[in-house]
Amino acid sequence: MTAYGKISWAALATAVSLSLSACVGVPGPASTMMPAGDCFSSTQWQGWSSPTDDVLYLRVRPHDVYRVDLLPGTGSLDRGGQFIISEVRGSNRICSANDLELSIASTTGFRSPLFPRAIRKLTPAEVAALPPKDRP
Repeated sequence: MTAYGKISWAALATAVSLSLSACVGVPGPASTMMPAGDCFSSTQWQGWSSPTDDVLYLRVRPHDVYRVDLLPGTGSLDRGGQFIISEVRGSNRICSANDLELSIASTTGFRSPLFPRAIRKLTPAEVAALPPKDRP
């Protein structure tokens, strides 16, 4: 093997190592699936609320509420004059956080992506325990 070949492999190994180390500590989207009976169609989503910048509550169908945990630091949700936009590419069935492609849009049209990391259906007791101002 030539010196050039050794340098190429060494450079490649260094580049891969640096790339992987840059990703350490950066959580990706969750892939945990909800039970099949908890899945819903994006067309059944009827409203939302956000008690904090890292949590969304989605009203689905008349009585179901889902909690969506966002990647911390995703963005600021001022909960007034903003709209959540859900992009559908392929199936509109929501069974995990990976199925949600969300962004927040202001009334002026500026959009910022949101990064869901977990979703789960709240129990009726959990919904009843939400403060009225936090219910979607």
